[in-house]
Amino acid sequence: MTITYRWRADFDDTDLDALHAEGFGHPADGTGWRDRLERHSLGWVCAEEDGSLIGFVNVAWDGGAHAFLLDTVVARHCRSRGVGTRLVALAAEEARAAHCEWLHVDFEEHLRAFYVEACGFRETAAGLVAL
Repeated sequence: MTITYRWRADFDDTDLDALHAEGFGHPADGTGWRDRLERHSLGWVCAEEDGSLIGFVNVAWDGGAHAFLLDTVVARHCRSRGVGTRLVALAAEEARAAHCEWLHVDFEEHLRAFYVEACGFRETAAGLVAL
């Protein structure tokens, strides 16, 4: 099967909500993804196979030099096929094309190999406050 990757692709809110819920282990909640992304994102990358949404990553930004990866997710049945690394690579290419100088990502420890080894991020000191 052929997987297609598209920057700022059209998608159905229900499909993205279901993918996000599966990937992050919560019930689908009817999030209006399109409106949220249009307001806050530089762009996003969708991966599709046979007309189904199987992967997604959001690229938020500060309007200048900094872009931020959020919500990287791949459908369970498509993991370990390089979908996630391709999503991140395309997100990085598009952020670079928009003249961003830095692409940031926060991740949980179990995702270190993916982001650092597979995607090429380097570790930095960072801070976080739970709100």
